[in-house]
Amino acid sequence: MSGIDSAEPAIGVIGGSGLYQIEGLEDIEEHNVKTPYGDPADAIIGGRLSGRRVFFLPRHGRGHRILPHELNHRAHIWALRSLGVRWIIAVTAVGSLQEKYVPRDIVLPDQFFDRTSRRCEHTFFGEGICAHVAFGEPVSSGLRGILYQSASEIHKGCVHDGGTYVNMDGPAFSTRAESLFNHKFGFDVIGMTNLAEAKLAREAEVSLATLAMITDYDCWKTGEEAVTADAVISHLNANAAAAKEIIADAIPRIPVAADWPEHCALDSALVTDAKLWPEKTRRKLEPILSRFI
Repeated sequence: MSGIDSAEPAIGVIGGSGLYQIEGLEDIEEHNVKTPYGDPADAIIGGRLSGRRVFFLPRHGRGHRILPHELNHRAHIWALRSLGVRWIIAVTAVGSLQEKYVPRDIVLPDQFFDRTSRRCEHTFFGEGICAHVAFGEPVSSGLRGILYQSASEIHKGCVHDGGTYVNMDGPAFSTRAESLFNHKFGFDVIGMTNLAEAKLAREAEVSLATLAMITDYDCWKTGEEAVTADAVISHLNANAAAAKEIIADAIPRIPVAADWPEHCALDSALVTDAKLWPEKTRRKLEPILSRFI
C-alpha cells in the first residue's frame, strides 16, 4: 500500500475510452500504487499542470484492456486518494437517451440511476466500520460548474449542464427494449462506469464531476444505426482533443483549499464508534479515514 503524503491537495483525472494521457504535464512520475483491493487498471501518471499537482489514471488501462464490469473501482479511488487527490474529473463515453443530445455533444450529469448488479463493491465500508454517506446530490456542483464554464468556452458543439446518467453493467450494449424503457422514463444518458466512481469518491471525501461525451443514440432512436464499438471509438477520438483542452482549462480554476461539502462527507456518515473499529479495517481505510485517526 504505497502512496505519497503532501499538504497540497491534488486533482485526479480518470480518462475513459479514447483518452489515455494528458499533454502538458511536467515533472512526470509514474506511480504503481498497491491497494488493499488489488491493483488499479494501470500505473497512475503524476505531474504538474498549470502549477497544480495532477494524477491521471486510464480507467480501462492503456490500450483499453479492461471491460467495464472488470474494473476495480475501489482500487482506483483508494489509489488516487492515497496520493492526495481531493477532486476528480471523470471523462466517460455515454449513449444519448434523448433527441436533444447528439453525438459529440458534452453532458455534465448531476444525477445517477443505478442499474448495476455489483453494488457491494461500490463501498469502502463494512468489515466492522459502518457508514452511510448522503448521496442525494451525487455530483460536486462546484466542480461541475467549473467544467461547464471551461467546456462552454472551448467545445464547438453543445454542452448540457445537468442530466441523469443511467449506469448499466455491460459489457454488451442495451437491448432495444431496455433502451426504449430508459428513453421513455426520461433518463438522459447511459454508460457503464461512472456511478461506482461517484459513490466511492463521496465516501473518500473527494469532489467528483463527470465530463460525459455523447457517442451514439444507444438503440432507442428509430432510423439510427444501432450502437457499435466502431462508432463509439470514432466519436471518442474526435472528442479526445476537446476533452484534453477542457481539462487543461479547468484545472487552474479549481481552488487550492479542499473545503467543499464533499470534503467532509464522512462527518455525518460514520455510524460505528471509532473505539470499536477493528484494527485491520482501520489500517485498510487509513487514506480515507485519516481525519478521524
